Amino acid sequence: MPVTSREISERGYYHLILRGNGKQIIFEDRADYIHFLNNLKQYSEEHKIAINAYCLMENHVHLLVCAGDQNIPMFMKRLAGNYALWFNRKYQRTGHLFESRYTSKAIHGDDYLCTVFRYIINNPQDKNICPAAEYPWSSYRSYGHPKSFVDTKILMELIGSFEEYEAFLNAKYENDEIGFISDKRDDEWAKAIIKKTLNIESGMKLQTYDWETRNEAIRLLKKNGLSIRQIERLTGISKGSIQRALSAASA
Repeated sequence: MPVTSREISERGYYHLILRGNGKQIIFEDRADYIHFLNNLKQYSEEHKIAINAYCLMENHVHLLVCAGDQNIPMFMKRLAGNYALWFNRKYQRTGHLFESRYTSKAIHGDDYLCTVFRYIINNPQDKNICPAAEYPWSSYRSYGHPKSFVDTKILMELIGSFEEYEAFLNAKYENDEIGFISDKRDDEWAKAIIKKTLNIESGMKLQTYDWETRNEAIRLLKKNGLSIRQIERLTGISKGSIQRALSAASA
């Protein structure tokens, strides 16, 4: 099965998740968390990745970052690889510590950015571990802290004072607001992407394109976040044709 290309964020914001292989525990003690955070700081600075939020859970890691798309793969490779090597040596184990491919979700829009931020910071609370403010391995305390390596400037602009920040985190929300379940990317959003990306008023116009141009347009729409079903529905092109166009690109 071909590896699907990762979605690109025009603004450079991404929600990244690194999971222990087979739900493997990746942090056994305090020193493990500290070592990972030291690596996170070092490699983010070296690869010019802005860390906007983080949360280290027992068997997975959430990161909210801002970066050029080309910087992220090497950053994540070094972050995961160095830590796995250190962890395996410390605990005299062999084999993969992390799943083979980290999860990456492009973030579009300020509302969604804030939702992902709140989801990450509230993860320990949502998992019934402890209140977010009491969890020691997240960037909760970095908000507005000038000495932290976490860049909270964009969130401070969007949320406001620390009092507003606490109120924002405590506000009730549904987990399906988060992009791994639903990014509120309905057909109106998809139509706007089609218009902006291809400079056409209707996706149905793709049916008049020559085969090569049409397939390139399909791949571009998929790269910009449309699902195969949305492309099929809004262009009138069959699902099989869309899949062939996408498979041809990764062959």
